[in-house]
Amino acid sequence: MAGNQRKRNPNGAGTITQRKDGRFQAAVYVLQPDGTRARKFAYGKTWAECDVKRRELLDKVDQGVPVPTRSAKLSDWLPYWLDNIVKPRRKLSTYDKYEMHVRLYLVPMLGSRRLESLGVADVRRFLVQLEKKTTAATAKESHRVLRTSLTAACRDELITRNVATLVEPPRAKPRELSPWSLDETLDFLAAARSDPLYAAFVLAVAMGLRRGELIGLRWSDIDLDKRVLYVRQQTQRRRGVLYDDDPKGRRRRVVPLPAMCIAPLRWHRMRQATARDHAGEKWEDTGHVFTTRTGRPVEPRNVYRSFTRVAESAGLRVIRLHDARHGCATLLTAAGVAPRVVMEILGHSQISITMDVYTHVVQDTQREAISHMDRLLKRRPGRP
Repeated sequence: MAGNQRKRNPNGAGTITQRKDGRFQAAVYVLQPDGTRARKFAYGKTWAECDVKRRELLDKVDQGVPVPTRSAKLSDWLPYWLDNIVKPRRKLSTYDKYEMHVRLYLVPMLGSRRLESLGVADVRRFLVQLEKKTTAATAKESHRVLRTSLTAACRDELITRNVATLVEPPRAKPRELSPWSLDETLDFLAAARSDPLYAAFVLAVAMGLRRGELIGLRWSDIDLDKRVLYVRQQTQRRRGVLYDDDPKGRRRRVVPLPAMCIAPLRWHRMRQATARDHAGEKWEDTGHVFTTRTGRPVEPRNVYRSFTRVAESAGLRVIRLHDARHGCATLLTAAGVAPRVVMEILGHSQISITMDVYTHVVQDTQREAISHMDRLLKRRPGRP
């Protein structure tokens, strides 16, 4: 009998005992999501089965993987996920967007649910209520945030399945695009010639640069002799400060400069040199292309204000600055440029984005192509 007795495990390795009902119970101290340690129990019909589960728990302890003794509430998991997974790895703008959805919608409406007990019906009910309360687009984005957070919980082995992936998100109505026509674009550029940000507007129209990419542009990113522009960063204002970040989707790109952009950029560089001389010691040499009178990057909202002011002075309908980017893609697509090339110029992460946003232009191109079929397949004279 003595020979069949199990040796005691070393300290910290857990214990296995037999319950009154005949089953075996293992107890191990494990790491919790909040950083504390707590006792976790595992059960088995035999000592060996229970020992396997004990060793699995110890492996997670050695790897630093949290093993909650009780499934965490979403109100606990979501802030932990934001601070420990999203913040260190994602862009600040992404963190701010996720945090807003967690604070305003996910925690107030789903926070009391535990990770393991969250079901498909809970997620579907949440989306229906949120869509009624806000919009389909907001509900769709909250669904994406929830799905991403639950994916992280699966990776940490806190849950075995992601129920958000089993629920179809709401269908948001696509935004109606109404970029300027070619004539309207030319009228705008003519009216903007005297504006200090004329070169920025030319780049927005001719190359489809985003506002943050324009503000973040440095002279070191432009080679006027080789006519090449490097999109390496963007400048954003978040939490009251301007900061540099990777381009959207972290897609850095090299784009040839159209000839029409060269002269405005050379003129802008000379104008900036004059401003530097006038500012004297007040000038901050940041290297940015578009700056204030003292060399600091221009404010994002001021770029849009100037854009709107010029459009109004030209008697044009006011559109978003981002719509100038859409206009660039519209003109490129209408000119017969392949969607894959348009995608690379604009820095889209997927070809589907290019195709979805500019479907109306693609349809016009298709209609023109199909019209050739009438000519090619027309019956020859004298044949039935």
